[in-house]
Amino acid sequence: MSARNKHSMPLRTIFAWPLAIFLLGIVGLVSALTGDGWRDGLSWLALAAPVAALVWAMRARRH
Repeated sequence: MSARNKHSMPLRTIFAWPLAIFLLGIVGLVSALTGDGWRDGLSWLALAAPVAALVWAMRARRH
């Protein structure tokens, strides 16, 4: 078995987090555009998720 096959991961594993972040962004944008009230709160939370993921990744990379 070659080293390349030893470390390969399925596409589902590779793209799980980027897909989740993308879907949260879409939910946040749609909820921000379609209503007020609780949808505003949902949009704030959903649109903050990619920013939180970026901050987490930057901090994890430093350590």
